[in-house]
Amino acid sequence: MWRAYSDMKEANWIGADKYFHARGNYDAAQRGPGGVWAAKVISDAREGLQRLTGRGAEDWRQDQFANEWGRSGKDPNHFRPAGLPSKY
Repeated sequence: MWRAYSDMKEANWIGADKYFHARGNYDAAQRGPGGVWAAKVISDAREGLQRLTGRGAEDWRQDQFANEWGRSGKDPNHFRPAGLPSKY
């Protein structure tokens, strides 16, 4: 998850947020049941904190959808924005 977060910050690409959410959760889930558990705990805590700070409910739902998508083992490239450099 940290690699996806770091890549998201480095890329600074508009519209790539959901891709990096899905990718971080996907990467964690590939490590087994403990990775799935950790990804859920970290993602839920992060989203909960952001929701408390006034972030919109719709954005929260979309982030959670991307998180669950990745955790379930589905391809995070479903959310990949056009033009994002291939290194990500």
